[in-house]
Amino acid sequence: MNAYVPIMILGAIGVAFAVFSVFIGIAIGPKRYNRAKLEPYECGIEPVEQSLLYPSRSTAGGPVATGSVQRVPVKYYLTAMLFIIFDIEIVFLYPWAVAFDSLGWFGLMAMLLFILNVSVAYAYEWRRGGLSWD
Repeated sequence: MNAYVPIMILGAIGVAFAVFSVFIGIAIGPKRYNRAKLEPYECGIEPVEQSLLYPSRSTAGGPVATGSVQRVPVKYYLTAMLFIIFDIEIVFLYPWAVAFDSLGWFGLMAMLLFILNVSVAYAYEWRRGGLSWD
C-alpha cells in the first residue's frame, strides 16, 4: 500500500487544482456577457435560422410553419472527430516508443500495422477533402 500513496497524493492534488481553478474562475472572472457568448454553438460560424414546414392537420392540408431550427455546419464536428482520431494515435505511440527495446520484432510489426491502419484513414480523409479549410 505504501507504493500507492504518492500516486494518490498526486491524484488528490490534481483534483484539488481542477476544482480550485473552476471556482476561482467563477469568483473573480469577468462577467461581461454578449450575444456570442450566450450562443450554444461557438465555432465562429453564425448559424442560419430556417423554419420547419410540417403537413398541416387542418382540413386545408397545406404545410404549416411550426417552429424554427438552426442549421449547424457539420465541418466543425468532423474536424473535432479527426482531432480525436489522430490524438488517440499519438497516445498509443508514446508507450510504444518508451518500451520499444523490450518489445522486439513483435512490437515493431504491431506498431507498423497500427500506423498503416491510421495512414489509410488519413489518406481517405485527405482524398475526401476533409483536411481542406474552405
